[in-house]
Amino acid sequence: MATNQVQRFRENLMMSKAELARKAGLSTLTIDRVEAGRPCRLDTKRKILTALDLKVSDKDRVFGTSEDGSSSETTGGASHSGYRQ
Repeated sequence: MATNQVQRFRENLMMSKAELARKAGLSTLTIDRVEAGRPCRLDTKRKILTALDLKVSDKDRVFGTSEDGSSSETTGGASHSGYRQ
């Protein structure tokens, strides 16, 4: 799994998971999953970046890339882990 820096960016802003979730319009469970490195939809990444006052161009810096150079994301529907965003 790709490592991401969501938790580091969130903590640097002294923001709780609940605050990030509220600001991004996501559940705290989704924030937990993203911070654990689970794949997520592009829209989820965009919401998190916006809530952290970052640009979409910061995506790779925040979410990292997988070993093959591709970013770990799903485009919609159920991910391979069986949950929906």
